[in-house]
Amino acid sequence: MSLKCDPELAVQLRGAYPAITPGYHLPKRHWNTVVLDGSVPDRLVLEMIEDSYDLVVSKLPKREQEKLMWTGLSDEE
Repeated sequence: MSLKCDPELAVQLRGAYPAITPGYHLPKRHWNTVVLDGSVPDRLVLEMIEDSYDLVVSKLPKREQEKLMWTGLSDEE
């Protein structure tokens, strides 16, 4: 699966897990491809999915964000 990621974190994750590589057919700076082979902890995969969703939705028009009932990025972002 391919997930959007903070560029600095993307590089760190690629270095820590062989199953995480630069995004396949996507801008490599912001996207990682994750092979779901069990080598990346489930909790990390879930966190990456949540972060990716927030990063993608944050770029949508306000009206679309409201339709999704998205409340914004957490303070951690």
